[in-house]
Amino acid sequence: MTDLQPQSALSLRSLGATGLQVSPLCLGCAPLANMATVFSYSVSEEQACETLRTVFRSPINFLDTAAIYGDGESERRIGIVLKELGGVPQGYVLATKVDRDAQTNDFSGDQMKRSIERSMRLLGVDHFQLVYLHDPEHISFEQAMAPGGPVEALQQMREVGLIEHIGVAGGPLDLMTRFVETDIFEVALSHNYYTLLNASAHEFWNVCQQHHVAAVNAAPYGGGMLSKGPRAFPRYRYADAPQAYIERALQIDALCTRYGVPLAAAALQFSVRDPRIASTVVGLTRPERMEQTIKLALQPIPQELWEEIEQLNA
Repeated sequence: MTDLQPQSALSLRSLGATGLQVSPLCLGCAPLANMATVFSYSVSEEQACETLRTVFRSPINFLDTAAIYGDGESERRIGIVLKELGGVPQGYVLATKVDRDAQTNDFSGDQMKRSIERSMRLLGVDHFQLVYLHDPEHISFEQAMAPGGPVEALQQMREVGLIEHIGVAGGPLDLMTRFVETDIFEVALSHNYYTLLNASAHEFWNVCQQHHVAAVNAAPYGGGMLSKGPRAFPRYRYADAPQAYIERALQIDALCTRYGVPLAAAALQFSVRDPRIASTVVGLTRPERMEQTIKLALQPIPQELWEEIEQLNA
């Protein structure tokens, strides 16, 4: 692992073998869907749209959403701003995810086509640069890969030009590994498994490298505890945090305080500084958070702090 230099911290990176160039920070648009039951706060349409406008004026050129976020509300709000801009601006990468039917749990190939058609309508686009198979843990690997299943549907949509590149985004790392090892997917997104408190995805990133699959890490703050602090927000992965996580977060926070480094900066750079990771997905819900997040990415962090954090986690 290498330390970031300020001048290169926000330079565009290759997204694996896709040919796409993306910023090391990616806007996660799930919170913009006003999913208060998941994130514990609400986001108005006006606030979401103004945040998106700020992003399109920033060094971040990569946006991530999904059909299921707010049952399409995230995509609809992005679509409002894209219409103002006349479409996805040149040099930007917009990724979405095809999803099961939230009412019936239909995860068929036909449902994938319905999902992408709705996403295109809500976002106002006629094709996608990148589309992920989303949360395949809701069916088995065998069902996902079966003839007429969701993976085949994605491949067919790529063949006809609706999708340029396909990826897989999900939770269980053993299942995600099986998908990466098929060599069908070009990008893999894992969330909440590579943070200061849980680095389970360490070996998964190695598998991605071995198969030339671009790695995208989401939720470096663990859903908020590592940005807001364990005292203010003792939750991890959208639920009450285990006591062991809270105690370790407090210890890491104390180390950061001793070095004069914000906990959120260490949490963000833990992911951004890893050369195996092409981009790190962070959620922003207010325009002012953009400048704050960039400052966190550029915050100088002494090597001694990383060494003490590593010793603590060991």
